[in-house]
Amino acid sequence: MVVNVGDVKFYLHKFPLLSKSARLQKLVAATNDANGDEIHIQDIPGGPAAFEVCAKFCYGMTVTLNAYNVVTARCAAEYLEMYETIEKGNLIYKIDVFLNSSIFRSWKDSIIVLQTTKSLLRWSEELKVVSHCLDSIASKASIDTSKVEWSYTYNRKKIASENGNSPQWNDARKPQMVPKDWWVEDLCELPIDLYKRVIVTIKTKGRVSGDVIGEALNAYTLRRLPGFSKGVNQNIDFVKYRSLVETIVWLLPTEKGVVSCSFLLRLLRAAIFLDCGETERNELMRRIAQQLPEATMNDLLIRAPPGEATVYDVDMVQNLVEEFVTHSSQTEPVDNEFLGSRSPKFGPDASKVLVAKLIDCYLAEIARDPNLHLSKFVNLGETIASFSRPSHDGLYRAIDMYLKEHPGISKSERKRICKLMDCRKLSAEACMHAVQNERLPLRVVVQVLFFEQVRATASAENSTSDLPGSIRALLPGGSHGSSRSTTTNTEEDWDSVPTADDIKALKGELATLRLGSNDSGNEAAKSDVEKVAASRMKGLVMSKIFSKLWSSKERHGEISSSDTSDSHGSVNAEETKSTPSRSRRHSLS
Repeated sequence: MVVNVGDVKFYLHKFPLLSKSARLQKLVAATNDANGDEIHIQDIPGGPAAFEVCAKFCYGMTVTLNAYNVVTARCAAEYLEMYETIEKGNLIYKIDVFLNSSIFRSWKDSIIVLQTTKSLLRWSEELKVVSHCLDSIASKASIDTSKVEWSYTYNRKKIASENGNSPQWNDARKPQMVPKDWWVEDLCELPIDLYKRVIVTIKTKGRVSGDVIGEALNAYTLRRLPGFSKGVNQNIDFVKYRSLVETIVWLLPTEKGVVSCSFLLRLLRAAIFLDCGETERNELMRRIAQQLPEATMNDLLIRAPPGEATVYDVDMVQNLVEEFVTHSSQTEPVDNEFLGSRSPKFGPDASKVLVAKLIDCYLAEIARDPNLHLSKFVNLGETIASFSRPSHDGLYRAIDMYLKEHPGISKSERKRICKLMDCRKLSAEACMHAVQNERLPLRVVVQVLFFEQVRATASAENSTSDLPGSIRALLPGGSHGSSRSTTTNTEEDWDSVPTADDIKALKGELATLRLGSNDSGNEAAKSDVEKVAASRMKGLVMSKIFSKLWSSKERHGEISSSDTSDSHGSVNAEETKSTPSRSRRHSLS
């Protein structure tokens, strides 16, 4: 008889085939005299190669099965109806024995077989090959690591404790420890739809912790999404990778902190670039907001969407910080305990302190953008204004960077941006830079000088009380413009940019005050009355400074100053590779 399978003709004998295949019996019986002994098979799973395996078995020849061809052979045998009812020890029975006794007992063979089901998914589903593979893989991934004895791929750099704290520590002296995430790299070979089903099955078992699941998702994303560690590659299949990112987001464990904030932010960057659904992006933003204290400045540098004038997506970061504020207001202080070991000195507000420092660094970076509008900078700064932090040096640096890159802004805009900063929280180094900074409004320079003197004398209350009300009103905590009997021109004088002569005069008077402070400090026997008198005298000298500036005419123009320096690092991520696995062979005859 002649069997046509696709474009291939097989010239075979009837008896060996018909004795083992019920379907061939039906096809031969249906042929008429005109067609002779020629039959056509067009839809057999696996095509001519799978049919050849079945035909060889019918002839009693040795058939070699392995993890790569067993699925096509099983589906083809099902198509040809090679059941036990036709003949004992038929092909379906022998393949099922091989699957259960060998393939499903092997870690790597189960993964290979699951991969091969992709081309014959409908048949594999009906024959329950897929479900058996999923259960086999999930069961092995969920086993106690002390019982893992099979070969697996794990190419990551081991920590010292895993290798006996010595490069010479070998298996002869101490058995190699099996890491908790030993299985994550081998599963990276699976396509996303099958990978999703494996992870769901592993979760269902309930024996793998959320952090290991998170590490698996991280490894898979690094392997499957081109350039994920450094930003998504431009030349990719958008539909394919959009589905991948959305699936990864859906698979994220529900527990907080099981995946890093850096990974979540890179996922968000990819989701924005690939135009993923709003649901996925909102879920990522919610998770990121909960872990925002863990982020780094480089993580937040998300490029603005096409068509935007700015370099970075400042609105996205604004939304993240607002979400963090909302979340932190609804969370008990105990929720921040995970930060205690990192920043014990900050106490229960550690997360807010870390976020404030993070945003200060971010503001300094985006301030370089000449297209960044003042309102975006100020709005982001005001969002964290209520966060108590010990120093405003980072914020001062950001403000100074913005003033340098945007020299054309008005006096009122300079006043608005400088309101973000509390001069009382500047370090001595920052104060030294500020009093020489000709980009700052005169009001800010005076405030810096005043609080520098207050620190030097350690008698802020006395000094402040001795100042005229019009001068106290210029200081933080005073009434800005509400209780002063001054003219509009005077207000403009204080908000104008100081000239070199102004700064020189202020620094000269400050030196006089400091000299007086040092002299009084050396007189250890001075009475309390004398100290108060000295304090009042300093108040009068400070008043002289203000009077001199108060009566000066309005100044215009800017004088260049030394720039603040900064540095930022880069984040590199290693992409791991898995080694090819061997296939198991089995002969049937």
